[in-house]
Amino acid sequence: MTDDKTLRMQQLINELNEASDAYYNGQAERMTDYEWDARFDELKRLETETGTTLPDSPTQKVSEDSITGQKEEHEFAALSLAKTKQIGDLVKWAEQRPIWISWKLDGLTLVVTYDNGQLSKVVTRGNGHIGTNITHLAEAISDIPKTIAHKGHTVIRGEAVISYEDFDRFLMESGEDYANPRNLASGSLTLKDVDEVRQRHIRWIPFTLVYTDIDLNSWGDRMAWLDQQGFKTVERQLVEAPSLSSVETCLAGFTEKVVSKQNPFPVDGLVICYDDTAYAQTGSVTGHHATRAGLAFKWQDEAADTVLQEIEWSCAASTISPVAIFQPVELEGTTVRRASLCNISECERLGIGGPGTQISVIKANKIIPKVIAIKQSVGSFIVPCECPVCHAPAKISVSEVSGTKTLHCTNAECPAKQLKKLARFVSKEGMNIDGISEQTLSKFINLGWISEYADIYELRSHILELSRMEGFGEKSASNIMRSIDKSREVQAHRLLYALNIPLCGLDVCKRLLSAYPLDELVTMAVSGSPADSPQLDLFAPQTEPQDVFAHINGIGPEKSAQFVLWFRNEHNLARYRRLIEKLSVTTPDVSPSGDRCTGLTFVITGDVHHYKNRNELKAYIESQGGKVASAVSGSTSFLINNDVTSTSGKNKKAKELGIQIISEDEFVAAYGLVKSEK
Repeated sequence: MTDDKTLRMQQLINELNEASDAYYNGQAERMTDYEWDARFDELKRLETETGTTLPDSPTQKVSEDSITGQKEEHEFAALSLAKTKQIGDLVKWAEQRPIWISWKLDGLTLVVTYDNGQLSKVVTRGNGHIGTNITHLAEAISDIPKTIAHKGHTVIRGEAVISYEDFDRFLMESGEDYANPRNLASGSLTLKDVDEVRQRHIRWIPFTLVYTDIDLNSWGDRMAWLDQQGFKTVERQLVEAPSLSSVETCLAGFTEKVVSKQNPFPVDGLVICYDDTAYAQTGSVTGHHATRAGLAFKWQDEAADTVLQEIEWSCAASTISPVAIFQPVELEGTTVRRASLCNISECERLGIGGPGTQISVIKANKIIPKVIAIKQSVGSFIVPCECPVCHAPAKISVSEVSGTKTLHCTNAECPAKQLKKLARFVSKEGMNIDGISEQTLSKFINLGWISEYADIYELRSHILELSRMEGFGEKSASNIMRSIDKSREVQAHRLLYALNIPLCGLDVCKRLLSAYPLDELVTMAVSGSPADSPQLDLFAPQTEPQDVFAHINGIGPEKSAQFVLWFRNEHNLARYRRLIEKLSVTTPDVSPSGDRCTGLTFVITGDVHHYKNRNELKAYIESQGGKVASAVSGSTSFLINNDVTSTSGKNKKAKELGIQIISEDEFVAAYGLVKSEK
């Protein structure tokens, strides 16, 4: 019996180590987090039962990235955290001592060191003891400052992550295929070209201060000190007296942010640590973690068994992706009928068959429906040979980086490749067309009604067909048409944002339009000349793309080049001109309409009730000549927080810096409640 258990342990070790290697090195996913946790727990149980730990067991070591380059030993070992999915275990671990709960960010851990106020090195976690020096890539990773005010020796651990928004944008603009943001982040740090890495929009978020020569025994104080140095640290919350009730309340707040997608970055749980850092260091080291250094909490995924009805192949951007359609099940309080199967490699790994296959599904991290296991396969998994939208031949591609097999439409002009761009076009931040979701756009594309932006304004010719479609009806069709007609009058910055020009978010669009009117921007982009220049030859631009708008505050050469090259593309320019004929573009006055907030800088946190949301309050402050910053610093005039007594990081930092915390009522009393239309 022991031999059977030993064989099973070795099998689990091999599977877990292979999966970890793929996970940390940008390769194709070998198993889901759900499967990894189940195998890891089984291995731990067998090790306890047999009293034996085999070589290379992942229970005894830190999972390792294998990024190539100059190896460097860590000054302080970066050990893993023990994990639990039980709130009771978390409360017991806390021992009634004050604890902090923060996001467990899902990216790649980097250790960043400063000496004499200067960045001295950036090293990957590696195996926890030896990592790879990637200091040369620091300038391509956002939020790793070159200098800080403190002149002593400082060591910080943080996570290199990519937001969901930047991940979707990268896939849309690059045509490359990655399973998730973490996969893209880890794969990107294997690159040598700094400019190429910069295009991935990796951000570094510090999650703990490992060492400083300043005497700070509170973890909360240490994180607040990092904030003062200019770092954008991980979101966190203090639980003064950990009990089942208080911890559940705190966890519920974080969980709600995950479910409602308020958190922009991928996470795979939460991290719990003692506020008393001296006490945290008194624990012993067992296996590959220190017992009091921290605890990782992972959500208990609710699984349900169901039956596969079909595999739907959906073409979006450059990839034709398989989607499992199954008999409806209830998960996390919602009805789930479909789940992405990601790619061909994932389908083959799962061993999925055809209709009738019995499957098990979860909502990973409370959000994403995912097929985790095949209970019984029926029939065969068939990969289509043509695009489901345009019926052009489809081909299988294998990534040189990850080895992932994906299916692609060979038609460069396939309408489905515009889906993500069309979704941004109709979004609230763009043209604000209510009633047209990404799923609805996909239907319109498949019906041949839409292939470019201008086609949306011709949908009225299909209103009768639309009103008869399942899920719509006459009222819904009429509402969509009214929303489309309403969107014909659009502010210039929203139109520019809706065009999906790389690197042109709303802020960039506003900055460009603060310097030149829309028509002049387009003319200058195409010609490289001012609008009144006689030379407007598309093929003989006078100015290099990176130089045309680089002089505008907040633009620079990279954003200038992307904007100019987009309009110098004949295909893009023709589509823009067809679209602009159907619109009435306005340019609102962005100059302050008053002076009530002139010379003041505010930071806003928490919920608001006088204004619709924080953006409306921000717009009002700016309309009155004030500024709004994202983080509290020495230049902050006031922190606006309706929970003035909160122990949040922003409140704590404001108190440390002597900055007044005011409620929204106090702000209104002092500075007025004029609603901004900006």
